[in-house]
Order: sequence, then C-alpha cells, then structure tokens
Amino acid sequence: MKLPEVVFGTDDKERSYEINRLVRSGHLRRILPRTYTSLMDQDDALIVRRNLWQMIAVLFPESILSHRSSIEFKPSPKEVIYLTAGSRRVYRWPGVTLKFMDGPAALYDDNPIYKGLYVSSLERSCLENLGDYRRSEGESRAIDQNILEERLVQILNSGGEEALNDFRDRARLVADEFGWQKEFDRLNKIISSLLSTHVGDVLTSPIAVALAFGKPYDGNRIALFTKLTGALRQMPVVNRPEKTKDVLAYLNFAFYESFFSNYIEGTTFRVDEAEEIVFNGAIIPMRREDSHDISGTYAICSDRDEMSKVASSPEEFIEILKARHAPIMQARPEKLPGRFKVNANRAGNTYFVNPKEVIGTLETGFQQLASLESPLARALYMMFLISEVHPFEDGNGRVARLMMNAELTATGQAKIIIPTVYRDDYLLNLRRLTRKHDPGPYIRMMNRAHAFSHWLEPKDYHSLKTQLEGSYAFEEEGKALVF
Repeated sequence: MKLPEVVFGTDDKERSYEINRLVRSGHLRRILPRTYTSLMDQDDALIVRRNLWQMIAVLFPESILSHRSSIEFKPSPKEVIYLTAGSRRVYRWPGVTLKFMDGPAALYDDNPIYKGLYVSSLERSCLENLGDYRRSEGESRAIDQNILEERLVQILNSGGEEALNDFRDRARLVADEFGWQKEFDRLNKIISSLLSTHVGDVLTSPIAVALAFGKPYDGNRIALFTKLTGALRQMPVVNRPEKTKDVLAYLNFAFYESFFSNYIEGTTFRVDEAEEIVFNGAIIPMRREDSHDISGTYAICSDRDEMSKVASSPEEFIEILKARHAPIMQARPEKLPGRFKVNANRAGNTYFVNPKEVIGTLETGFQQLASLESPLARALYMMFLISEVHPFEDGNGRVARLMMNAELTATGQAKIIIPTVYRDDYLLNLRRLTRKHDPGPYIRMMNRAHAFSHWLEPKDYHSLKTQLEGSYAFEEEGKALVF
C-alpha cells in the first residue's frame, strides 16, 4: 500500500479510524498534532521542511505568509516562518518555528499558495516590512530595507517609471485599507528617491543609491566580479616577460593577435587573406566590413604606445574603452562605434547587462581591479569584466581582449592570443563562469593560453607562422599542445 508522505487528521470518524489503524500497524507515525507521516525512519525536520506550506495551509487555514517570509519564501536565518492570522501565537515544529501576528485578513490581490494559505502581495509585503518592530529571539520579522529597495529597482528597470508609480498607487490603497499610513510614508520616500524626485538619505542599498544618482548597476554581475576577484587573488603569480620588445616582433605578434581575435567572433579569413588586408591595405571582395574589422583591431594592438595605456580611474577606463572600440567598428556605423549599446543584447539564453546599467556596472566593477597586484590576474579580470557587461552592440569580445592585453603590455608581460584550437574551450569556460559562477576553469584555461603565447618566438614572421602551424593553432579543435 502506497501512502502519502504526510497524512492529516480529520473529523470524519471512518477516516480517523483508518488513520489510527495505520498508526497501530506501523504504517504511519505522528509527527505533529493531527499530522502523520508514512516515512518511518526519516528525520522529522526534513519531512516538515518539504511539506511546510501544505502543512500550514491544512492546520492553519486562512493564514497569510507575511513580513520577511513573504519576501524570502523560506525560513529566516533563525528558522522562523512569519505569518498573519486572527491572533498572536507561536508553534515550534521540528526544524522550524511558526510565529503568527494578529493582523488583517487576505485582500483580493494576496496570492494563494495552497488552498487556505496566502502570501502577501508585494505591495502589502513592502508595507509590512517597513513597520517598527522589536527584535524577538535575536531577529526582526522585517527584512532589511535594502532588499526591498532592490525589489523596487527591479520594477523600475523592467517597467520604467510608470510601473513603479502604479506600484505606489496600489500600495496606497492597501495602506488606506489597513491604516498603515506611517509605513506608506516610508515607502513613498523610497520610491521618490528612486525616481530622483526626492533624493536624500532615505536609501540604504548601494544599487538603489547608484540608481537614484544616475549610475545604476547590475548587482548580480558585481557579485560575480567579486567572486572572480577572490579567485584571482589566490592564483599563483607567474612571470612571463614579453619577447616583443623589438618593433618587428611586436608587429608580428599583433598580426596574429588580431587574426585570432576576429576568428573567435566569426570574422574568418585565410591567413594569406588577412596578410593582404593588414600589410597591403586590401579589401576582400564582398567583405568590406569584415576586412575593416581585422585591420581596425590590428591598428590598435600593433600600437605599443596605445597598448601601454591603462586607466587610473573609472572615468578614464570608460574613455579608453570607447576609444579602442571605435576603430574596430568604424566600417559598421549601425553598430555605434565608440558608443555604448542602446538595446539589450544576449548570447543564447544569457542576457547581458541592461543598457541603463552599463556605465554603472563598468565603473563599479573597475574599482575591484585595484585589489589585484598580479598583471595576469588584472588582465583576466579586465577581459571578463568587459565580456560579461557586453557594453557595445558588437565588437565586445575583441575590445575585451585588447583591454586584457593592454594590462599585460603596460607591465612588460607577454600578451595573450586565443588560437582557433582554443576557441571552444575559451567560450565554454566564459559561459561556465557566467552561468555557474565557477571561475576555476576560466582561470586555468587563460593561464594555459598565456603560457602558450609566451612560448611563441615572434622575432621572425615566417618562423612564427611555422611555429603556430606546428602547434595546430589554426585547427578548429582538439590538437593543441599542452602547456
């Protein structure tokens, strides 16, 4: 006989008799009043956690998941669920405590979780969490204000000022219904600050403050950059000095830097075609824009003075980034050369930073660069920062790798090329860092690419080409020398 994981008591005499029979026969056991489980050996706290919402709905019908629990939707750090019902009471269940506050019943827009259990609407929840409460057992029933502010920022970013004003209007109706004027006044000040109609010392979230002062940023990306920074600080310091102090060696290396960087992005040429473009100013028939892409990239990466410039401030960083993007995309005016994107962009299912948050995210992310002392660590951070923000309509990967190599050139270290044979590994590990927040594979792959690039001898163009061919650098996949 297959019994449900949780069985609830009932006033029905026949069913109640059957439950008692199953308890006596060892098929059910009691875990809470009027609550039984068919799992005889599993920990009660795990069973309660898995079935929490259903158990509350059945045992305490018409209650409302409220205050911080309506935002967190899970037990608090002190393992408490906060609810609103007709009276104050506390129940201590295995692994979780239920704290009920006396408060108003559900409104029409409070959302049902299970039949009989509701969760406060976001408007009601914001008002609940802006009340004055004393801490109980080391915790407040209200969530930190900065979390509410970031929810409001999400509304503003997704729906604009109209959506946030509509939210405020609905919250006013809730406040009028329940007499929560003090709470609404606090909410109104936060929203006014976000809309920059009343900027003061109201806001607490760095994301909300940045938005109010005109430089919003993507908080999730900043958290990812912080994680990468921590991993890069643990990376062993390596010294791979450049072999391109000779002018001709620098130009030879720059050719392949440009060739492979464009190949990664799908601007593919044969090597002899690329040589004609770069060294003889040729335009390949029917591929004028592609030809300019590779020559524009080469114009920057072959200029040692340009590639020795590194930013000393967030504002200078933005200027350099735009200045390097412009010549790459100069043949594609529709891609806004030297200007940040105006439309959201994505790769597959990954959406990059919202256009409104590009400058704030770049500037805030740049500030973490100062904590990295190793030139290679700084280079890898710079490349991922730009790649992850994707600030331009097109050309993001190319300009990210240029900015990476500028960090290395400025400190006399070998630049990095990503040969075609490394392309898939490179893109997969970038994607893994974006989606899985796992910096290890990216750091290892880029360290390997740096070792390969340092191994190359660029003094003679033809011997460099032979060396690349011998290491399978031009192959699509799978044959790279191991470094």
